[in-house]
Amino acid sequence: MSCYRIALNFEDGVTRFIECKDGEKVLDAAFRNKINLPMDCSDGVCGTCKCRAESGSYDLGDDFIDDALTSDEAEGGLVLTCQMKPTSDCVVAVPTTSAACKTAQQSFSATVARVSPHNDAAIVLELEVDAAQAFLPGQYVNIDVPGSGLNRSYSFSTAPGEARIGFLIKKIPGGLMSNWLERAEVGTTLQLTGPLGSFYLREVQRPLLFLAGGTGLAPFLSMLEVLARENSTQRIHLIYGVTRDLDLVLVDEVEAYTKRLANFTFVTVVAEETSSHPRKGWVTQHIPAEVLNGGDVDVYLCGPPPMVDAVRRHFDENGVTPNSFHYEKFTPNAVAKVAA
Repeated sequence: MSCYRIALNFEDGVTRFIECKDGEKVLDAAFRNKINLPMDCSDGVCGTCKCRAESGSYDLGDDFIDDALTSDEAEGGLVLTCQMKPTSDCVVAVPTTSAACKTAQQSFSATVARVSPHNDAAIVLELEVDAAQAFLPGQYVNIDVPGSGLNRSYSFSTAPGEARIGFLIKKIPGGLMSNWLERAEVGTTLQLTGPLGSFYLREVQRPLLFLAGGTGLAPFLSMLEVLARENSTQRIHLIYGVTRDLDLVLVDEVEAYTKRLANFTFVTVVAEETSSHPRKGWVTQHIPAEVLNGGDVDVYLCGPPPMVDAVRRHFDENGVTPNSFHYEKFTPNAVAKVAA
C-alpha cells in the first residue's frame, strides 16, 4: 500500500511530519498520529478544518458543500482536511498553533562528526543522527549549547533525509556557540529541537531568485541540493552577498551546482569598499532585470534584517511585485527567527 509523507506546518513555525496511507484523509492520518487538527463536523459541512495545501497532489474529495469550501477557495489551494486524500507527498499549512492541536516541537539528539572553520568568518558543523531527519529545505533547528542552558538557531545546509546533517555558523568573537565549537570534540552528543520555520522551498512553478547574506547561504545549499536531485530545469539565480572577501565561504559548493542544474547561475558580491572583488556594493545593486522575469518570479531571501529591509525597499521603489517573496531575518545571537 502506498504511503505519503505529509508536512503539517503550523502558524507558530512548528512542522510535524505524518504518514498518510493511500486513500486516507489527512484529518484521519493526523488523529492517528495524535495531532488534533481543527475540526467540528468532519463531514465537509462546517469548514472548520480548512487548511492550505502548499505543494503536492491530492483528491479534494466531493463530499462537501460549497459553504464549507467554495470553488474559488479550492482553486487557490485551500482544502478541507476531513476530505483531502493525498496522492503524493504534500505540505499543508495549518492556520493555528501546534499547541492548539495538542502537539509541539520535536527533539532529537545528534553527535558531532566534524567541525571545520572557514577563515575567521564561519564554521561548518556536521552532525550524525541515528535516524534520518525529515524537514523542508530552508527550515532550521534550535541547537542546545552544552553547559549553558541556552540554544541557538541554525538553518540546515544539507538536504532532508540524510544520516549526516550540516550547518553553516557565523563565527562571532566571544559568541556562545562560537566559543563552544572551538573546543568541541568529535562524538559529543547535542540536543536539537525542530524542524522549525515557515521559510522553505515551495513547489517550483516559475523562475527562482535566491538572495543570500553571509551565512544566510545555508538554507539555499539545502534547497539547491533538493532541486539538483529533482533534476529541476527551472531558471535559478543566486546572489550571494557578504561584507568582506573573507566572508565568502563554500563558493566551491555553490559552483558545483552549475554543473548539476542546467539553468542555475550565481554571482558573489562584496560590500567592503576596499575589496578587489569584481562586484562591490549591495545585493540590490546586482539584481538584473531579466532574473525578475517581469514579476513572474519567486524570490527567497535569507540574511540580516537590514538586507531584508533594503531588498523590500528596492522592490517597492522600482515597482517590482514578485509572484511571491519569502524571507527570513536572522541576527547572530537570536534564539528565534522571523520569517515571512
